[in-house]
Amino acid sequence: MENEKDTNNIGNDTQYAKICEQKTCFNTDKKLSELHPNLSKHQLKKVKKREKWLTRKVERRLREREKTRQKRAFARANNIDLGPSRKALKKSTMADSSCKIGITVDLSFDDLMIDKDIAKLTKQILRCYTLNRRAIAPMQFSLTSFNGKSKADMQKHNGYEHWDVKFHAEPYLDVYPKEKIIYLTSESENIITQLECDYVYVIGGLVDHNSHKGLCHKLAIQAGITHGRLPLDKFLSMKARKVLTVDHVFEILLRVSEGKTWQEAFLQVLPERKNAQLIVPLENNKDTLHIYNDKEDIFQQNNEIESNVKINEFENMNNVCT
Repeated sequence: MENEKDTNNIGNDTQYAKICEQKTCFNTDKKLSELHPNLSKHQLKKVKKREKWLTRKVERRLREREKTRQKRAFARANNIDLGPSRKALKKSTMADSSCKIGITVDLSFDDLMIDKDIAKLTKQILRCYTLNRRAIAPMQFSLTSFNGKSKADMQKHNGYEHWDVKFHAEPYLDVYPKEKIIYLTSESENIITQLECDYVYVIGGLVDHNSHKGLCHKLAIQAGITHGRLPLDKFLSMKARKVLTVDHVFEILLRVSEGKTWQEAFLQVLPERKNAQLIVPLENNKDTLHIYNDKEDIFQQNNEIESNVKINEFENMNNVCT
């Protein structure tokens, strides 16, 4: 009975919160209409969405910090490696890195993406930077054709100019020697077996939801440059398409540069939704089995932490409403 009462109370609280939000939205719409009488309904909706995003920006940052704090506390309590300290990371720069493998994201596809997809690409690049920044031996990371909508979207992140990343307005062909470029594309017949230190690997900066299949491969052939694909088929069986996001490709290359095998890197990086199955049985490789089990444990731990954060957020919302 107590559980049923609690469920009813949660349902009532949620409904009350929705009613409060609807009233707030109605008042906001009325004010926006008065302030911007010449804007269409669609334009008012965009303005309202932007203002709502700005008002909740601080709240989102606080939630992210709380989530990070809980993850760190959970990791310490369970003896999970948190990686290098901030002091060590300050000394870990591309210039001082022992890894000279070049990775660049080709940002010449802005005109093929809507604003929403460009924002997704920016988030993927942010994750690439974060991964490289936390590496003991960072790869030589750069952005090329950085001069269009992608740059405009990146400017929303204050201080990006000071990142340990090389920004080039020119296309990659004007920045790097043609004979040292390898364009990564899943349609290539050339399988990459090892990473070469003096080469630059190009990742196509395109979020297209499969609308432009094979475009990067076609452009690489037209430019007369070497192209290749990751050895996914050799180690994994995937029902989904073998096209990965920019940050997933970047992290796989980073893990391989750190000494992991391709198989270990794939298992560590690929998301659950890819439903990747090993071709070589796990029992034949104890290290790979260990990574596979660790990944499942971390996935469960993240779910537990996120559940606790959501419960705390709901309790805070109830306190505000009451």
